[in-house]
Amino acid sequence: MDWPIAEVARMSGVTARTLRHYDETGLLPPARIGSNGHRYYGEHQLLRLQQILVLRALGVGLPEIGRILAEQVEELDALRGHHRRLLAERDRLDALAHTVSRTIAELEQSRKDGKPMTINRPENLFEGVTPSQYEENMRDFPDLAEGVRQRAATMSQTDADAAHRERTAQMIRLAELMTAGHPADADPVQTEIDAQYRALTALRAVSAADFRAIGRSCVDNDTWRTAYEAIAPGLAVYQRDAIEAYATARLG
Repeated sequence: MDWPIAEVARMSGVTARTLRHYDETGLLPPARIGSNGHRYYGEHQLLRLQQILVLRALGVGLPEIGRILAEQVEELDALRGHHRRLLAERDRLDALAHTVSRTIAELEQSRKDGKPMTINRPENLFEGVTPSQYEENMRDFPDLAEGVRQRAATMSQTDADAAHRERTAQMIRLAELMTAGHPADADPVQTEIDAQYRALTALRAVSAADFRAIGRSCVDNDTWRTAYEAIAPGLAVYQRDAIEAYATARLG
């Protein structure tokens, strides 16, 4: 039994265009090409597609996925490996969500008491906050990815960890503004977005269209969306809308 590309797209949530791209790059050839020129996929291809999507959700880039799949021999062993990765990522996100929840509770209590927040154990702020595949997640923006690579080559591990924590801190600050009811185009929100934009332009020139595309990726990129939603539900859309407002008001 096989399924036409349109049906596979419907079942998987992957666009037909993406499936054609996977075929063209050799990542997921169809089982056959029909006389009508349409691609058809069998059970083996559906299992391979599942593996691709699982690895994508874990932040693995397409070239690396191709290498991983090429080295695999037995599908069951591969799925067990993916399952272990998913469980590890679940545990990491649970730890991150717990860290952020605790920080929010401490901030709320300090504001209620009218006192500055006291951080007794600073290391607690970073439980579950491990360096992410930030460079890989910029794969849709090759110029910026190259800038990230060049910068990473000159950074110590301490500097890299600090940069990751700052990106996480930016997400937390946006979550606080969103929770406080600030609209995406409010001045405090736009100040945060301006800092993000300046950090990007320090690597490469970023046009209004590029910045808007990055904003959309906060929702469309599975890894980015998962990271934002682990901080606060709705944060990915809030970030996207804030970038759109910034691009419209300041970049034209």
